[in-house]
Formats: sequence, structure tokens, C-alpha cells
Amino acid sequence: MAATTTITPCSSSILLHNNNKTNPFFHSLNPKKPSLLFHPFPTLSFSSSLSSSTPPPPLCAPRVSTATIEYAPPAPDSNFHHEISRLKALRLKLSSSTTLKQKLKILDSDAKVKFFLNTHGYKKVLSSLGLGLNELFLVKSMVAAGQDHVFDMGFGFEDREMSSVKTALYSLAKIIEKWDFSNGGNGNGGRENQNGGVLVGEDTQQDFNNLLKVLGEVEEFYDCIGGIIGYQIMVLELLAQSSFETQSINNSNHLHESMECQFLEIHPPIGCDLSSNTEYASQAALWGIEGLPDLGEIYPLGGSADRLGLVDSETGECLPAAMLPYCGRTLLEGLVRDLQAREFLYFKLYGKQCITPVAIMTSSAKNNHEHITSLCEKLGWFGRGRSSFRLFEQPLVPAVSAEDGQWLVRKPFVPVCKPGGHGVIWKLAYDKGVFQWFYDHGRKGATVRQVSNVVAATDVTLLALAGIGLHHGKKLGFASCKRNMGATEGINVLIEKNLDGEWAYGLSCIEYTEFDKFGITSGHHSPNSLQAEFPANTNILYVDLPSVELVASSRSERSLPGMVLNTKKSIVYTDYFGNRHSVPGGRLECTMQNIADNFLNTYPSRCFKGVEDNLDTFIVYNERRRVTSSAKKKRKPSDTSLHQTPEGSLLDIMRNAYDLLSWCDIDLPEVESNDKYVDSRPPFLIFLHPALGPVWEFSGGSISKGSELQVEVAEFLWRNIQLDGSMIIVAENIMGSTRIDDKGELILQHGHRCGRCKLCNVTVLNDGVDWTSGDNVYWKHDIRRSEALKVILHGNAEFEAYNVIIQGNHVFEVPDGYKMKITAGDSGLVVQMDLIPQNLMDNGSWFWKYDTKGSHILLELVEL
Repeated sequence: MAATTTITPCSSSILLHNNNKTNPFFHSLNPKKPSLLFHPFPTLSFSSSLSSSTPPPPLCAPRVSTATIEYAPPAPDSNFHHEISRLKALRLKLSSSTTLKQKLKILDSDAKVKFFLNTHGYKKVLSSLGLGLNELFLVKSMVAAGQDHVFDMGFGFEDREMSSVKTALYSLAKIIEKWDFSNGGNGNGGRENQNGGVLVGEDTQQDFNNLLKVLGEVEEFYDCIGGIIGYQIMVLELLAQSSFETQSINNSNHLHESMECQFLEIHPPIGCDLSSNTEYASQAALWGIEGLPDLGEIYPLGGSADRLGLVDSETGECLPAAMLPYCGRTLLEGLVRDLQAREFLYFKLYGKQCITPVAIMTSSAKNNHEHITSLCEKLGWFGRGRSSFRLFEQPLVPAVSAEDGQWLVRKPFVPVCKPGGHGVIWKLAYDKGVFQWFYDHGRKGATVRQVSNVVAATDVTLLALAGIGLHHGKKLGFASCKRNMGATEGINVLIEKNLDGEWAYGLSCIEYTEFDKFGITSGHHSPNSLQAEFPANTNILYVDLPSVELVASSRSERSLPGMVLNTKKSIVYTDYFGNRHSVPGGRLECTMQNIADNFLNTYPSRCFKGVEDNLDTFIVYNERRRVTSSAKKKRKPSDTSLHQTPEGSLLDIMRNAYDLLSWCDIDLPEVESNDKYVDSRPPFLIFLHPALGPVWEFSGGSISKGSELQVEVAEFLWRNIQLDGSMIIVAENIMGSTRIDDKGELILQHGHRCGRCKLCNVTVLNDGVDWTSGDNVYWKHDIRRSEALKVILHGNAEFEAYNVIIQGNHVFEVPDGYKMKITAGDSGLVVQMDLIPQNLMDNGSWFWKYDTKGSHILLELVEL
């Protein structure tokens, strides 16, 4: 009969009482240090006031009001006005046509298209290429949008006399240098077909085909705003608006009191602080765990991540952010590992396997789609089965010059293209059937997380966010935190606006690129400073799938939330001749979090109290380093700031490890501010598998400065361990073993034949990491060691060590099916190796039993 032993109080529940202390890793912050930033709402009930006359709660700052911003965009810049009007008229005509032939007839009547077709024989060239109606429509739409230079890039459109039209479509062929239509001449590199058409070189033909693909994707995806024509209209309108704003920014801090005047007002949003309201945090997290079978996961991975500058060291190929080797694995592997840890927790609590469907938005930028697909295949789809993943590719869109809205061009037929922002994810998901795919898996909601944020799964933030969303039937939720001064990140806001006599409220986001539009700045001395008043937008979201799908399927501008044209950064590219360009510009981008703008709640009169109670949107807070810390830009040698670099985010991971382990009565050095480590190493390296939490089974001991601890095993016990050096414990079967299911897919079976490790009263002494090595890359966990204690568990192997000092360099490798036990002997270590009894092969000789009591998780150590 199995013996049941209740574990010590330090790790007995989800609240983890440790000498009357509360585990910060389920509740984020030391309750001895109450939050001054965020207002808790234990029952989703608020008592704050939004009125001008009543003082706001501690979080609320002075209001920022911006008249007419959302509802009455400024008049277009005079330089753009005529072109916008022309394109809008053309779009209206095209929208009223039902067939391609009708649309082509309308395009042929456009002045720009007429000029293009009648110049230098382009009409004959196009007809010779054998294009179908759809391809002709795409080409002529681009020309009508004023982008005929993409064909020529300055080769054939100069105003000069040309007796024989020798350079017609020069950029398409690149090889037709002396082609004479009148004489039937043929250039050096091209050749005629039997019908007199021109056959061009393979490279040029591929460039042209790629252009058609880009145009086709823009036309299809942006169909809700008019395709290619609509894309250019939006670009020009945003450029015109930006030009207007630089001349005159509305800095008013006062509301228009007339009900006939439309206005927008923003407030710092009030939400639950998980770091201080620990009981509610526990309950919300349990809702999230219980609701895991109703949840999907969404990863927007299509960005080009240019600031990261990631390059394959062997091939020199540029790589997407998902492939960044970080802490011993790629960033994408880290996302899935965090998800599997939550699924393992669900299994331990309810005894059921739960595989969350994961939708990943990729792109063709830097071969993003191919790299991600290849990684998933290489890793056997993470033991989750190919059918639990849905990859869908976002279109690339043309980058434009900030000066005139013209598309930037690398070479003939090759416009500079970038992903269109993560906000395209909603419409694209609808277009590609992703919502239905989630429904087929029985899912109602989803959590959204970006790949560069390496701490988003720390603590209970994701679980509580999803739990509140599911339990209270919300449409969208934000996870937020304090905003760093000067950070290039947006803010979360509570919107209050009046339109036609109705009052609307809801939570949303303002990107940092749009601050000027709202007449607000982030400076210390500005009356509208955002440094303390508004929290950071982190792009960690909960979404209700049917609600988001309803917007995404609207076939209107609503399905492209938060359209912006960020021209604050230059577009860098290399042209056909090898010249490097850095041009102020941008591309039309959408922001996924602004889908929230569609979920405002309306009221017949203005609300002054408790408006958050009934909103369809909500927000939760936690300490910043447990919500967001990104590895999104490469650190330059001259940089004195580690913000948003892999080096900086590693320090936040170490700070979180310090918080956790120090709370478990483990002495270790504190991590100081980032500026202390600009030119020096971190104080220690600690990497713990997330399946060890949120009920972390550690108690007592110490970790000396300069030590390294890595634990890659879920069934683990630590009691009074003194570590001075390196200790690495790695299991093949961290959370279970894999099996082939009835579909022929390799599936991780939770809890089956796990590796296990117990350490009690053990001292580990060795020289550990060689901190003097210049080859160490700490954030990659690529380091040189002088000595280490390594425990390698194959299959269901078990390792135990009791009352022993392990000094020097040791590797204990335990084969599948065996238990190794280390104790002290008269002349050194005593190593005992035993075969695990056959009846214990699957479940092991011991395991942690999880149970719930109220909002708490209780653990029992069951020894068989």
C-alpha cells in the first residue's frame, strides 16, 4: 500500500506558506511591499470615479482629452489631396463593377493607366507576356495607384525623345537593351516566341512572378478597403494626417462640454493587481487552469525583427526572431515549453491530457514560414502532433517613402516589402479558416503572446488573464504593468468618448508612434507625461474567439484594427546596383491589440462610477519583470542600455529566479540594476523548467555568487541544498514519454515514465562556470565550465542524493529503468544502482500528487 507523506509547509499549496510568508511566484509581489501603481479589483467591482470633479483613485492621472481625433481626421495635406480624391473616385467605380472585364475597362480609362499603356510601347509588351485578366488587373491597379516606377525604376519613364522605343519594359527583361518594335528587333538576352511575344530571362521572369504574387496578396487581403487602390489611399491619408499633425497638434486638456461636439478622452485603466490581491490571483489562475480545454494559443511570428539582426552563423542567412537561440533553445521552443508546463499542471490536477491547439502567423520575410515549419518538423511538432498546429502566412506589403508615398524599389519589379504588422492576424485568421479550426478543437477563447517576450508565462499572469476572461465572459483582456520611462512601447487606456449623444467606454491601446496624434508626450516635465500615469501595452491578450471573428469577418475597415504608418524609423535596403539606402518611410501596419476598439460598451448617459464593472474588456497587472521583458534588438558594443536586448531580458529572468528561491528560504545574491551589468557578468545563472511551478518544490539552502543551476525535470524535490559551482539536472522525459497515437502522430503522454530527482541535505562544490572565458554568451546559455555536477536521466530514470557532499567534476548518467542513489561512505561517495520494479516503471517509485482546496493547490509526496 502506498505511503502518503504531506510535504513541508513551505510548498504545501498554491499559496505556498513559507514561515508565514506568501509565495511571490503565485502572487507576483511581496505583500510587504504593497503596490502603489495599480488598483486591485477582487470581485471585478470598482469604486473609482471618472468625473472631473471627483478625485481619481491612486492610479488615475489627469485626463488627456483630444477633440475630433478619431471622428474627424485632419484635412489631407495639399500635396496629397488631389491624388487621394482621384483614387477614392476610382475605388468607388471599381467597387460598383462585378466582373474583371468591367474593372479593367474602368482602369483603362484612368489617366495614369492610359499614359502608361501609351508610353514606349508598354501596351504591346504587356500583351506579349500572355497575362490573364487577373494579372492585368493587378498590374494596372498598381499603375493606377501611381506606382508605375516599380516597372522601370527610372530606366524608361524619363521625358526624352526615343525614335524606336528601345527601352520598353527594360526593367522586366533587364536583357532587352536594343529591342526595336518597329523593326521587330530583339535584344541580346531575350528571344521571341512563335507569336512574336517576348520570352525573358528566368531571373527576371521570377521577379515579375513574385511581383504578381505580392500584388495579388495585397489585393486579396485588403479587399475590405479596396485592395491595391485602397492600400495606397490609406497610406496617403496617414501621411497627410502625419504632415498635418507636425504642423499643429491639438494639446487641449479640456473636454468640449457641448453634447453636439464629438470628443475622445482617455484615462489610466483600473484593473486587478495580481501582485497584491493574492487570493483573487489564485482563484483567477485556477479558473485559467480549469478552462484550459476551452483555450487556444495564438503566436504572431510574422515580423521581420530587423532590430535583432539575427544571422545564421554558417550560411549568413538572415533569420526571424523565432529562431533566436535563447537560454539553450529557440524562442519558439520557449513558447511551446511554457504552454506544455500549463498543460502538465492541468494533467496533475485533473488526471486528463489536454493538448492546446496553437495557431502561428508566419510570413515570407527572411524565410520565416519555412524556418518555423522546418523547426517544428525537426522537433516532431513538440510531441503535440502536426494536427494541433495551424500555420498561416501573412502577406508582405510595399514599403513607402514618407515624403511622397511612393513605393520603394530594390530593382525593377522588386518593391521593398515588409510584413503588414501583427494586427493583420484577425482578418487573416478568418480568411484562412483559423477560427473554424479552433472551434473544431472545441475552443472558445485564446491567449495571445509574442515570441520576443521571454517572461510572459512567469507567475500566474497568463492563467489569471485567461481565467478572468473565460469566467466572466469577457471579449478581450490585457495583461499590463508599469511602463518604463522612455520605452518605445504603447500604453493601455480606458477610452471615454461621445458620439451623437451616446457615451462609449472600453479598454484599448495607443501605440507610441501615435502619441503625437493625441497631443501627449512622455517627457518628465510635460503636463501630459505618460511615465507614471498610463501602464504599458505588452501585447499579451486574452480574446473571445467568436467576438473577434465577428469583427474579422466584417469585410470593412474594422477588420484591420489600428492602422498606422510609422515613419519614425528609416527603411534600409540595398538596390539593384548594390547601393545601400536609408529612407524615411514605413508601410501600412495594423495593431492586433486595437481589435479592442470594436468592443466598446455604450450608455445613454455619461458614467461616473463603476463603469469597468460591465465592460466587455478588462485588464490585469503584475510586476513588470513578470509580464514583459523582450529580446527584440541586438545590443551594439557602444550601447549603455540593456533595454529590450537578450542581455537585459536574461537579467529579468535571473531576478524572477531570485524572487522565487529567496522566498523558499534559499540564500542567493540579489540581482542589481541593469547598469551594473553593462560590462560584467550576471551574479548567477539559474534556469528552471516551468513545469516545476507554479507550486515550486524548493526549501532551504543556498546558492553562492557565480553559481549555475539548471533543472530540466518536472518531478523534483529540493531540501536544504548548498550549491557553490554548477549543478545541471536534465531528464529526457521531463513531463512524460512519447507514443504514437491512432493518427500516427508522436504525442507526449503526460506523467508516463517521467524522469525524477530528489536532493536532500546535499552540498555541491566545484569550480563551475569559467567566468573568465571570452566565449561565454550568457543569454544563450552557451558557456564554458571548469567543473560541474551533471545528472542525466534517460527515459524514466531516477536519481536521489541524501546527506552527502559532492565535490569536483561529476557526471551521473542513469539509464532508462534504473534508480541511482548517492550517499556518503567512509571513503567517499557511495553509488547504488537498482532496477526500478516492473510495477513502478510507468508511474515511478514516487510522485507529487496535486489537489485543490478552495483557491489553493495542495501537494502530497506519494512514495510507492
